[in-house]
Amino acid sequence: MVEQTITLPQHKSRLSVAALWSGFLNHKWFILAVAVLLAFGAWQSVRMILGPAVVVDEARRGRLVETVVASGHVETPYRVEIGSQITGTVQEVLVQEGEKVSKGQPLISLESRELNAAVVQAHGAVAQAEARIRQLEELTLPSAREALTQANATLRNAQQTYDRTAQLEHNGYATRASLDDAQKTLDVASAVKRSAEFQVYTASPGGSDYVMAQTQANQARANLDTAESRLGYATIAAPRDGVLITRSVERGTVVQPGKALLVLAPVGDAQLVLQIDERNLGKIALGQKALASADAYPDRRFAAAITYINPGVDISRASVEVKLTVADAPDYLRQDMTVSVDIEVAAHDDALILPLRSVHDVLSGNPWVLGVKDGRAAQRPVKIGLHGNSQIEIADGLAAGDVAIPQSSGVLTGQRVRPVRQ
Repeated sequence: MVEQTITLPQHKSRLSVAALWSGFLNHKWFILAVAVLLAFGAWQSVRMILGPAVVVDEARRGRLVETVVASGHVETPYRVEIGSQITGTVQEVLVQEGEKVSKGQPLISLESRELNAAVVQAHGAVAQAEARIRQLEELTLPSAREALTQANATLRNAQQTYDRTAQLEHNGYATRASLDDAQKTLDVASAVKRSAEFQVYTASPGGSDYVMAQTQANQARANLDTAESRLGYATIAAPRDGVLITRSVERGTVVQPGKALLVLAPVGDAQLVLQIDERNLGKIALGQKALASADAYPDRRFAAAITYINPGVDISRASVEVKLTVADAPDYLRQDMTVSVDIEVAAHDDALILPLRSVHDVLSGNPWVLGVKDGRAAQRPVKIGLHGNSQIEIADGLAAGDVAIPQSSGVLTGQRVRPVRQ
């Protein structure tokens, strides 16, 4: 018997091994795919049975502050309009808009040559009137007194002559004509004395000449004061410390009384002017504290307090004007800046707080939340208290630790859910 050995080609053996390995790999990926599908199906089954996972808000106790939020602008309690008291031409404007000024600081100068000339003339009139008074005191009155002394002496001599002549005429030693001459001399001396007395009186303080001279001097001084005042009006100065917020004048402008050239915001308390929705009128009151921030500096907040509530309502905007005083205004605060203000109207230290996003129908009379009961979403009516910016007080209907589903979750009432606390 002859034995035959059959030898297979080597390349065919290698091909068979590769085919077996490829089949094994395909079988492995198939098994993995089946496992993944089974796991996904199990997860979907659990999800369908237990519901989707939903992040919920938990009611917690804490401090809640209710605020009324409004926007407005910065304004000083009052503004000072600065103008000219005389008609004139602006020679120089010495300040710029937005510049801080001090009381008495020159702001505007007017052309003053004519005013200076008027002052010089007034000084001359005063000097002339005062010289007239000195003339009365130093010359006229002493001369009048001297004349009166002489008149008195003349009158005494005339009186003695008349007396002697009258005695001689009585005794027959003098004629009647001599007595008449003595009488005339006496009468003239008396008249001269009366005239001298009048001159002394009129030149003395209280006399007509002296009063007239004094009146002229007073008028001249008044005219001088007027001229100096008008000259002073040529330099317009700051009435008090402040910041110039408006400038409407330039060099060469002809100005007249009554026209505002500059507007000054005095240094002191700043004021915030707001328009509050009339629905919040019952919540605000004088003295309430607030925190404000300028829109230009939102990270910097400063304190303010309500000091004025307009008694009327703006019907066109359904709002009420409210003013707050800033006692310690920050340096960066500027006139007419836009500000945002949070007015604290109420606060509870131990309030049951829930995020506002989880409360439905807040503005209605029947607010409610979507809670979780037996694994399903369920409506729960609640009563609300204070309103915060992003939180609200639950006065009744929930207890601390209870959860509520946010409105943005899309969960419907009765749907199965798996609550996930934050």
